[in-house]
Amino acid sequence: YFLDKSDKYDSRDVERLQQDDKWVENYLIWRHDVVDDTLKMIDESFQWRKEYTVNDLSESVLPKWLFEIGALFLHGYDKEGYKLFWFKVKHHTRDPKQQLEKKKLVAFWLEHYAKRDHGKPLTVVFDMAETGISHIDLDFVRFIVNCFTDYYPNFLTKIVIFEMPWIMNAAFKIVKGWLGPDAISMLKFTNKSDVQEYISGEYLPPHMGGTDSFKYSYPPLVDDDFQTPLCENGPITSEDEHESKEEIDADTKEAGELNEAQNLNQKKMNSVEQISKSEETDKTEVKPKNAKKALTTFKGPLLHISPAEELYFGSKETGEKKCLIVLTNVTKNVVAFKVRTTAPEKYRVKPSNSSCEPGTSLDIIVSLHGGFAASLQDRFLIMAAEMDQSSGAGVPELTQFWKEVPRTKVMEHRLRCHVIESSKPSSLTLKDNAFNIPAKTNEDLHIQLTHLLQINRRLEEQMNRCLWFQQLSVVLSLLSVTVAAFCFYLAIAQRS
Repeated sequence: YFLDKSDKYDSRDVERLQQDDKWVENYLIWRHDVVDDTLKMIDESFQWRKEYTVNDLSESVLPKWLFEIGALFLHGYDKEGYKLFWFKVKHHTRDPKQQLEKKKLVAFWLEHYAKRDHGKPLTVVFDMAETGISHIDLDFVRFIVNCFTDYYPNFLTKIVIFEMPWIMNAAFKIVKGWLGPDAISMLKFTNKSDVQEYISGEYLPPHMGGTDSFKYSYPPLVDDDFQTPLCENGPITSEDEHESKEEIDADTKEAGELNEAQNLNQKKMNSVEQISKSEETDKTEVKPKNAKKALTTFKGPLLHISPAEELYFGSKETGEKKCLIVLTNVTKNVVAFKVRTTAPEKYRVKPSNSSCEPGTSLDIIVSLHGGFAASLQDRFLIMAAEMDQSSGAGVPELTQFWKEVPRTKVMEHRLRCHVIESSKPSSLTLKDNAFNIPAKTNEDLHIQLTHLLQINRRLEEQMNRCLWFQQLSVVLSLLSVTVAAFCFYLAIAQRS
């Protein structure tokens, strides 16, 4: 394909394919490990990506009105923790002149999310409330379907269709023909009474029976996790009526013990140059004896963040309510940071708005309080930006700094929450200084499952061969018995 069509591909996509094993794996998974089908899908998606200039799509190249109508956006999570991609069908009208721009808007959102969350799958929600025959646009629907079946591999978990009008039944029979058997099983037709089987009420608008007060607006671009509410978890003070002085002292003691252990390693990190020489490990410096697996580290241009992707909390039964985020400044300047969350009523973050000196590390304690429990839908956003040497690091200076710093100079990194049901969770928690994560990640389990399916397929082939040989043996045995009987009959006939 490459030799014949290299001019039809974006060189950036080809380069990524050669370096990103996860991307290749997603293509293989979506095509059931059939290499020829996988190559065909890569070829088609690469040509499409170049045709739609996917790598260069941004807010500035798309018409502003497309974002303002609010027909497409990302917001909230389903019950399995997957991001929701909303299609407000009532805001869509058929117009051949605008069709290409609307399709590029779909590609913009998918690429925006794929780059931000590294290809974590989506749940698509078709909100068809208040829609009718005038909103049916099969060409546009087919494009959306093709994005998930042909262009973005292993990117779809399910399609939740809310209150589809009966008049559209015939149209969706056509859509089912485009989806194929795998994607058809992902269709979930719902109404107000059963939509919460898939999406909890906190991420459903009132007309769907939920309590989400989110109201789409533009600008700015909807930062779906943190726009509503966009709340800051300020440092805990003595006036906090939900946390006693004893709890604060206990937290301080725990943090002090962690810092003491970490300082032993920090003596080896006196400069950014020393950090860069030893950083190629994807593991943190702290390695307790009981750690099952070293922590992964997100290596950003300003901060290295551990853990890289998920914070592990216990369930209500296990009682694990605290986690640690370690920030390491890898620049030669002071880096200001702040932490935001989608569930400010649940969590305390200490500190949530501070700065980190060059070449040093800082611990952020994230704790649940009250009777709250962590959920898969909860997210944290870490924002960081370099400060001038002359700038102060006090609260007034930081407040002014965040008002003035350009968004283009702000590094952002998101962390998901993971709830461990086991009575002995392996996580990055403060209890017993346990710096473990589960031995089996979702990716590990998926690889094992794929391997087991391949073994099962080989066993079925061997069994089929054995059955074929068995049947052949039976037939040959019957033929032998028949020939022997016939010979015996001829011998008796000759004697008589």
